[in-house]
Amino acid sequence: MPLTKAREMMEEALKLARAAVDVGEVPVGAIVVRDGAIIGRGANRPIGNHDPTAHAEIVAMREAASYLGNDRLTDCDLWVTLEPCAMCAGAIAHARIARLYYGADDPKGGAVAHGPRLFEQPTVHHRPEIYAGIAADEATELLKTFFAQRR
Repeated sequence: MPLTKAREMMEEALKLARAAVDVGEVPVGAIVVRDGAIIGRGANRPIGNHDPTAHAEIVAMREAASYLGNDRLTDCDLWVTLEPCAMCAGAIAHARIARLYYGADDPKGGAVAHGPRLFEQPTVHHRPEIYAGIAADEATELLKTFFAQRR
């Protein structure tokens, strides 16, 4: 994928992460893309929705699945500003996401390059192509600023 297109897609996810901050949520944003079109958008909503599963990735995948009328998101790409946690990585596998693009690493809560490294497990249902570090500096700065303001 051309660098300018990758930057454009991640900027859409970053916009959602910034919007999450405005409502007091941890700044994580995600989009689901199919054939170059965004079919699902999500920002973290666990606090506002009183739902511990309302992570940006889950929200975006739910919207995309509803749009397609199918629980399988094959031929879809997921763009997220932060390395997915174990719950989200499991949902990515179950949804059969083709490609995962993420920004910031999450050494404490991530499950792709850190922690359980879910997609490396022999029992995982599906392994997406993984591209890490896209706009990582911006995504990391959003998170650092958010948590610094709460201390």
